[in-house]
Amino acid sequence: MRGNIYALGAGVLLWLSGLGNVCAQDVLPGAAPAPPAIALSADRPAVSLDGHSRYWIDPTGVRTADQVEAAADTLPWHLREKGGSYNIDGKALWLQFDTVDAGGRRWFLELASSGVDQAQLFYRAADGRWATQEAGDSNAVSQWPLPGRFPTFELSTETGKPVRYWLRVGHARVDFASPVAILERSELLASREREQFLLGAYFGLASLIALVAAANAVAYRDRNFGVYSVYVATLAAGQLAYLGVGAQHLWDHWLKWNEVATFLLPGVSSAAALWFTRTVTEPARYSRALDLSVWSLIAALLSAVALDSFLASRLSVTLVLVLIALAMVVVVGLIALAWTHGDDPHVRLIALGFLPVLVMAAFPVARGLNLIPAGWLTRYGVSIGAAIEMPILFYALSLRGSRRREAQVRAAALSHNDPLTGLAHMRSLLQRLESAILRARSMKHACALMAVRIANLDALAAEFGRDAADRALIVAASLLRHAITDIDVAARVGDHEFALLLEGPTTTENALSRAQQVVAGGLRQAEALPPGTTLKFFVTVALLPDRDLDASGSLQWLLNGVKAMPPDSRKLIRPLNF
Repeated sequence: MRGNIYALGAGVLLWLSGLGNVCAQDVLPGAAPAPPAIALSADRPAVSLDGHSRYWIDPTGVRTADQVEAAADTLPWHLREKGGSYNIDGKALWLQFDTVDAGGRRWFLELASSGVDQAQLFYRAADGRWATQEAGDSNAVSQWPLPGRFPTFELSTETGKPVRYWLRVGHARVDFASPVAILERSELLASREREQFLLGAYFGLASLIALVAAANAVAYRDRNFGVYSVYVATLAAGQLAYLGVGAQHLWDHWLKWNEVATFLLPGVSSAAALWFTRTVTEPARYSRALDLSVWSLIAALLSAVALDSFLASRLSVTLVLVLIALAMVVVVGLIALAWTHGDDPHVRLIALGFLPVLVMAAFPVARGLNLIPAGWLTRYGVSIGAAIEMPILFYALSLRGSRRREAQVRAAALSHNDPLTGLAHMRSLLQRLESAILRARSMKHACALMAVRIANLDALAAEFGRDAADRALIVAASLLRHAITDIDVAARVGDHEFALLLEGPTTTENALSRAQQVVAGGLRQAEALPPGTTLKFFVTVALLPDRDLDASGSLQWLLNGVKAMPPDSRKLIRPLNF
């Protein structure tokens, strides 16, 4: 009997001990209790899980939903807070939250980040069985529950009672810090439409500028445009991978390439940016060692990208990000060097173009190094900066290319242009005049020819020197250009003389009006001339054809007439045949 009493007492003690253990597990010190269920209603079309969910990191990464659910009360849960970042290499992150749908609307859970390795959502359906959905880079986007750039899952349609959800995330190489939110269907569709519109505009702009830059490189044999085209193309390719657009539209079923491209293409675009900066700043002009250092950094960056593609480790991707940050510093240094020591007038515009990308690229690089939390700028910063940068740099390169080609254009034009004024020379004028006279005879209309002489050119040279006389000739050429239309010709035909051919059907009133415009322009003060001086033009004008004169005879007739005008003549315009 006494033995039975002892046995009963021992059993009671064991039962109490077990009850005490269970109670201790239910109230684990430091464990966060399950947050209240999220009430889903039309008043809040978007609800972040920050503060409304708790998380636990499975150190083995192999627990199933059944195991996690069974042990939920014994696990060390923590409240998920805004800006949370989790190193889950070789592990798994579990998020648990509850919802109550009172309105019968369709709701979705979105992980607002591309490049997530694996995401699975579990909840008990009305029959008690698990409802499971899976997305992430481990599956083709077309096989996701809701295809798109971000992993997205549809929540239970059951209304009026709480539903518990378990979200499992597997992610390696960089910390998982994606915002997770519940969105009502219309809110989700609206956000996706906005994103697709903006991303379409960005990639369309990038494609256009890359193609036009490549065309300019071929047409003008301009190396700057060629390298810029490569830079823009690789930058756009890097954003295709980083933003998930490539996985969604271009390489849906190329899972291995998608895994590699997310880290490879942004690194390659950074190397291309450094190459482009080297091309436009030309550091070899200042130091061969500096130029060699830039090439070495480009080679190191590309080597690190290749190594990361092979190893696919946290250490290798950190090395790539550190080299990208170093490349950004070098870009700033090269532009500052060209600004302070170079003679390129467009370097400030180039620096202005680089500034948006340099500033915005700092956010995703810092996020990759886990220095700042994930956010809108970490996802879209580079795209925003590039959209601002591309047209500015293209315009700067166009100005720079025009300046560099100017000497070539002037040299090529010497065969048919006057080297000092840039106007056509006499041979070109005679060819056009001959054609104009033949056309006027056949069409039975008149063209006009004017001879213009700078009457006070010798006086300017005697008083202010030959340089002032040359500037007077250039000013006169500029005035004559403004007096003609696209179909007319202005030419220099002597030391003091110019000629204007008005090719189209011309009347005496029109010819005299042009002559008066030339004379009035010369009498206005020009900044290039010495103070207080103006140009005194003598003009003869005639309608052609006249008699049987050919082009050479007609020009000589007008030149003889303008040279015969007395130096003190008060009449500055002399019509010869009307």
